[in-house]
Amino acid sequence: RRFTEQNWLPSVFNDIFGNEWTPRAGMTAPSVNILEDEQEYKIEVAAPGMTKDDFNVLINEGNEMVISMEKKSESEEKEKDGKRYLRREFSYSNYKRTFTLPDNVDKANIAAKVDNGMLTVSLPKMKEEEMMKNCRCIEVK
Repeated sequence: RRFTEQNWLPSVFNDIFGNEWTPRAGMTAPSVNILEDEQEYKIEVAAPGMTKDDFNVLINEGNEMVISMEKKSESEEKEKDGKRYLRREFSYSNYKRTFTLPDNVDKANIAAKVDNGMLTVSLPKMKEEEMMKNCRCIEVK
């Protein structure tokens, strides 16, 4: 039974954390991990060489989290430490990734940090009682 659940999980994440890349020329797409435990979801984005100033994380009106990143290119720099570039491939220009959030995410307490080239976004889960507070019963007449 456990094996079946593991096969089923990737499709659940595709449905819940639906995502799409905005294609751009010269863009290198970083790898993403999505983790879950009892208290939270966690999204990790591999972004070597990036700093917190290179990221923007926002929640839009459509219950989506948008992670965007822009690295200012050093393309004008012809030399580095007295060495001339013969070929230069590794650089992130910019990209954007959109995740559709599950209903049980506590949007008020989402946190993001960058550490050692990894952006980590923590999405705490609401308890069922908290989710019920947001529900409204409509009187049927």
